Amino acid sequence: MNVRRRRISGIAVTAATAIGLGTLSACSSDSSAAGNTDKFDVVASFYPMQYLAEQIGGDHVNVTSLTEPGQEPHDLELSAKQTAQMGEADAVLYLKSLQPAVDEAIAQSDVKTKIDAAGLTKLEDHGDVEHDHDHGGEEHSEGEHAEEDAHAEEEHAEEGEHALDPHVWLDPVKYAEIAEGVAKSFEKADPDHADDYRKNADALAKKLGGLDTAYKDGLKSTDTKVFFTNHAAFGYLAERYGLTQEAINGLDPESEPSPARIKELQTEAKADGVTTVFYETLVSDKTAKTLAKDAGLKTDVLDPLEGITDKSKGDDYLAVMESNLKALETALGAK
Repeated sequence: MNVRRRRISGIAVTAATAIGLGTLSACSSDSSAAGNTDKFDVVASFYPMQYLAEQIGGDHVNVTSLTEPGQEPHDLELSAKQTAQMGEADAVLYLKSLQPAVDEAIAQSDVKTKIDAAGLTKLEDHGDVEHDHDHGGEEHSEGEHAEEDAHAEEEHAEEGEHALDPHVWLDPVKYAEIAEGVAKSFEKADPDHADDYRKNADALAKKLGGLDTAYKDGLKSTDTKVFFTNHAAFGYLAERYGLTQEAINGLDPESEPSPARIKELQTEAKADGVTTVFYETLVSDKTAKTLAKDAGLKTDVLDPLEGITDKSKGDDYLAVMESNLKALETALGAK
């Protein structure tokens, strides 16, 4: 598939640059930037990493996020101030190759503890999970901006090769594996609070285990196993729970599907009993609604959890994942 990624607003980039690392998570009570507190200062690259740092670190950490709420994380650009402040942190937690600008800054940073979530679980090739970004009207693959490596992001790969899918946080089991690795890194980097980090990590593992069980039970028996999305972010989730993800092919989120693609999806919807076209909170629902209208389908939100905003159906990872489960149960005809 060749799904075009959504465009980030230039205003959002400017705002993020101006704010720098001063943006804190909603759960943090400390208003200081990384490196300026007496806590264990952690810089997280985007929301799924921020959530782990907050849950595991608890009261002992001061977490700042490089990605603003509502900002498309793949296209993040860092200011010189952000890069400099990163070096003052005690640890940085990121997902290698998801955000090339972050990778470059971390490679040049003197931060002692660098935690790459992609190295804490196994990334997989989900086939045609290639996307084109639209940067101000020009299409560029992230592969043009980041060095290819074992943890390459889902961007368009050379000569038909498939890159590895980075959306591991949408699989509670893989996310739990990452959480365990993060906890061990925190324990080693800040041994004075190791016991609390372990206790918090165990509590998080229970929550993620419960979420996994809820998905298994909720999606075990359904009328159909196929769901439509306009962003191929749910490959790990689909694989974990025996589903098939079908992303709208070759479409910018702001554009309308071609007649040929509509016909193709109409045929598939009828053959597989598809009822719903899913869209995302950070993306216009125009494409989904156009397809749904022409194919006689419903629309609903399936959130890839790349960020939490006031439009999110939940105020944290667990709440949004539970909302996603309900949406899938309804769309797939869970019994």
